[in-house]
Amino acid sequence: MFIACNSPKEKEIAKKEMAKAETNSTVDMVKRGENLVASVGCNDCHSPKIMTDKGPEVDPQRKLSGHPAQETLLPYDKETAKAYVLFSMGFTAAIGPWGTSFAANLTPDETGIGNWTEQQFLKAIKEGKYKGMDGTRPLLPPMPWTEYRHFPDEDLKAIFAYLKTVKPIDNVVPAPIPPSPQLLGAK
Repeated sequence: MFIACNSPKEKEIAKKEMAKAETNSTVDMVKRGENLVASVGCNDCHSPKIMTDKGPEVDPQRKLSGHPAQETLLPYDKETAKAYVLFSMGFTAAIGPWGTSFAANLTPDETGIGNWTEQQFLKAIKEGKYKGMDGTRPLLPPMPWTEYRHFPDEDLKAIFAYLKTVKPIDNVVPAPIPPSPQLLGAK
């Protein structure tokens, strides 16, 4: 902490130093969030992919924008889906006993987390609440919130700070599809 004497010049220097320290702290927090997002695999499900000669890679134009709204899922074998989890080619949609879930848009667009508060983000991850709001549906598999809830709040706040800095992408992710009777074992 800086202590300024009574001179206006010393007070101004102290103010500038404190502002610089706060800026560095924010930059460090965002950088930590970026590293965490990269390390825990957020892009694996929340970023559409493009096919390359090395296989699927994150589409840099749609990074963290969730399942593409215009992407239609193809029919699948219901018998296979009873015993396996099926993923779309871009890994943004998953079909399992819970039905079909779609990866959320994590960009700061209003169709993503643009209107979310930090508290909503913490509630979503810590309690598995859709949009971080009480009275909503649970987050669906394969989102590993039951593991991520163990992150310290500082790490989750860093992730949220980073997500608020990425390119906003307008993408309304489809609502989940409940399981078909065949997946639930009904005849």
